[in-house]
Amino acid sequence: MKTTTVLAIALGLGALGACNKSPQEQTADNIEANAENTADTIEANADNAADMMQANAENAADAVRNAGENSADSVRNSADADGNSAN
Repeated sequence: MKTTTVLAIALGLGALGACNKSPQEQTADNIEANAENTADTIEANADNAADMMQANAENAADAVRNAGENSADSVRNSADADGNSAN
């Protein structure tokens, strides 16, 4: 019981100490918290943008490969239709 009482008093004093901040200290803490949140948002947005750029580059590369394959197939098929096939 004694330990519980001591812990409760210590917790209460700690809470009171946190409440006794000056208005300037509270403002400074708010500024730091806002800056930290903004920085976290910027980092998250940069990560998202990088992921989007990577996905777009991969899609563009796939489109170029597919267009090349289609053009090559078209040339091969037209050679077969003309009877000029080497086979």
